[in-house]
Amino acid sequence: MGAEQIRRWESGALAHAVSDPFGQGPLPWLRGSENYFDDTGHVVPWYADLARSTGGGTRTADDVHRQIKGFVSPGAAAPGEAIDFHITVDPPQQFSVDVYRIGHYGGDGAAKITTSPRLSGIVQPPPLAADRTVSCHHWWMSWRLQIPSYWSVGAYVAVLTTADGYRSHIPFTVRHDHPADLLLLLPDITWQAYNLYPEDGRTGASLYHAWDERGRLLGEEDAAVTISFDRPYAGAGLPLHVGHAYDFIRWAERYGYDLAYADARDLHAGRVDPSRYRGLVFPGHDEYWTLPMRRAAERARDSGTSLVFLSANTMYWQVGLAPSASGEPDRLLTCRKRRGPGKSALWREVDRAEQQLLGIQYAGRVPDPRPLVVRNAEHWLWDSTGAVEGDEIPGLVAGEADRYFPRTSLPEHDNRILLAHSPYEDSEGATRHQETSLYQAPSGALVFASGTFAWSPALDRPGHTDPRIQRATANLLDRICKRD
Repeated sequence: MGAEQIRRWESGALAHAVSDPFGQGPLPWLRGSENYFDDTGHVVPWYADLARSTGGGTRTADDVHRQIKGFVSPGAAAPGEAIDFHITVDPPQQFSVDVYRIGHYGGDGAAKITTSPRLSGIVQPPPLAADRTVSCHHWWMSWRLQIPSYWSVGAYVAVLTTADGYRSHIPFTVRHDHPADLLLLLPDITWQAYNLYPEDGRTGASLYHAWDERGRLLGEEDAAVTISFDRPYAGAGLPLHVGHAYDFIRWAERYGYDLAYADARDLHAGRVDPSRYRGLVFPGHDEYWTLPMRRAAERARDSGTSLVFLSANTMYWQVGLAPSASGEPDRLLTCRKRRGPGKSALWREVDRAEQQLLGIQYAGRVPDPRPLVVRNAEHWLWDSTGAVEGDEIPGLVAGEADRYFPRTSLPEHDNRILLAHSPYEDSEGATRHQETSLYQAPSGALVFASGTFAWSPALDRPGHTDPRIQRATANLLDRICKRD
């Protein structure tokens, strides 16, 4: 690949992602001692490429050279079950896998749980591509992690490191079916929708982008219709939107909330029973939903389980899941969007608008962060926050925003309130409004929708935390969990 094509690759989705602090970009998830230093002695974030380093420091693997890249199957498993790692190493050499669990851990953000033995790495075959669908299902298994019975449920990150110092990451989830106050649902379907692996200026494709023969990044009309879970995540190996979930997890575990964990495909497949929990928490950007996911959420609400949506643009596209070529379930994700025969894949255009579950729905992008303007400050959600009517919380309307659509029907409710009404300018300079919603279903369940990307970052992201949002979120969860 020539230098010009490499520059195009470097200016693609991941380069944009790293500069976006609200959910588009990967974030430093580990805050402990494992910082990296460049050749001037300055600390740099884990996702930075230290190719210029003269000290032999750890460097992030990339999708062009594939120094070390991998994925797991399945993406979530229970104690006593196994996670299979499929990893390519180029050039072939030994590597190790350090497994971390995301949590508060005294502010470190994660704790190392185990380390693999030294493993022999091989160069796996190139990814297969057909009609923009990229898959590595033909890669050999490199390591099997048998999850011990004593491991805590949670969000985990496997850190892959070669003998010569290249590093990549793989997220996975440890779940169980025991009752808990709150079930945290990690949005792995949406994570995969944005995955451009391999981001090599040639092969990779997501539901948003693909490349042409000249290495130019193309838009949605030329993107993939079907994508595979059998492939690594692009770049450093973590999803573009993973930061939202990790922000919430660190905060919630710090304050002792009783959490269970699962991913969106678990909800889709019926592997979790929402009735075992007082509330379901959707902590991050959760844009792509299957019909079984929506039915499960609606049944949960109607039976008294509360729903908490901490981002915006939730449940926008309807998608389908199918087995891989080998028959493993839910490994292919399809969303035709507005292309091809049949109805649109937008929920609101198939007479199932998001607002009928959330209470608000997606309104558009927010080019520049704006304040969230408090509304109905006398409501219990704002208790002990110090917020008064009209207060502005800086930077809390960011990324994307939701609002109430008066011409769209609302869910059945006993009471309903809007807790923020915040003006912002869209990309064309027109004034729009973001809103935050809360309603109580006839079952007694509460349904909260923040209506902004920046809510979870305000809980535990350096430079973005806000004590009013932390207190308001605690008020909401404490009521759901029936804490005094």
